[in-house]
Amino acid sequence: MLDVFFYEAFEEEEQAIKHYLPPHIKAGFTWKTIQEEEHHKSLATIVSIRTQSIIPISYATKIKGLLTRSTGYDHIWKYLQKCRKDLPCGYLPKYCSRAVAEQTMLLWMSLLRKLPQQVQQFTNFNRDGLTGQECQHKTLLIVGVGHIGYEVVQIGKCLGMEVMGVDIDEKHPDVSYVSIDKGLSQADIVICAMNLTADNIGYFNYQVLKQGKPGMIFINISRGELSSTVDLLHLMDEKFLGGIALDVYDKESQLAILLRRGNTHNNKDMETRVMLELAKRSNVILTPHNAFNTQEAVAKKSAHSVQQITYFLENGKFLWPVP
Repeated sequence: MLDVFFYEAFEEEEQAIKHYLPPHIKAGFTWKTIQEEEHHKSLATIVSIRTQSIIPISYATKIKGLLTRSTGYDHIWKYLQKCRKDLPCGYLPKYCSRAVAEQTMLLWMSLLRKLPQQVQQFTNFNRDGLTGQECQHKTLLIVGVGHIGYEVVQIGKCLGMEVMGVDIDEKHPDVSYVSIDKGLSQADIVICAMNLTADNIGYFNYQVLKQGKPGMIFINISRGELSSTVDLLHLMDEKFLGGIALDVYDKESQLAILLRRGNTHNNKDMETRVMLELAKRSNVILTPHNAFNTQEAVAKKSAHSVQQITYFLENGKFLWPVP
């Protein structure tokens, strides 16, 4: 049996993990999820996933540890609740905060400057309808000021923006915290950077977002379950939102597999159909849960993953356990 099997390891990540992995640790790799590989039986002592694998309940009695190579761990909580076993689980708390924050900036800047339309209209060199906006003096609202959210705050300030934060734990003295109602009423750009919990699923629904300013931009780089895709499409159809950018999706495992297989035609799932409709809009940017993916973050992620695995094999517990 292998020491560890890495699922959802894209090419660059696999290479980086192999660079840090000691030769005595036996490892297997695949870019697929557990369900895509149809691995009904575990091949390793430790199983490592990202966020899209559906872990069989039977694994809980066969493996000794579970490592998610992500900063979020809501999917691990769900698994532990289902299997009802005290299985040691680890995560990676601090490898990609800057990477995700910079992608967040990239997304709001692209929407403000109508970058997708600019690229599209290069073919006829037409500048009609391409007048964008500058971000200086715009009001930026970050909902969820954790590691990533705080990095977004700092970037926004450096760009000369008016920056506000919403969080139940107001731990940063240099952040101007406000209520969600006040923040939405003033914000030009709203960033969802919250942790997903059982209490905040669907937090950004139609009624909440409708409290915002007409024309505001909404960006979710946290978890897709926090924003209703159906409601986002409704607000786009009403021309209430000025733009949307998403890097995360509700039912992401299902959506990712459908898209990878090119199996979206005649799909009856509401979430998939709505997402494909949003993708047609010129003021919508959808990315494949890729905000973390920089050379710097992948190096940290791989090094931290190997630290976790090495520590677990030596001590029977993870260096950074899931809270």
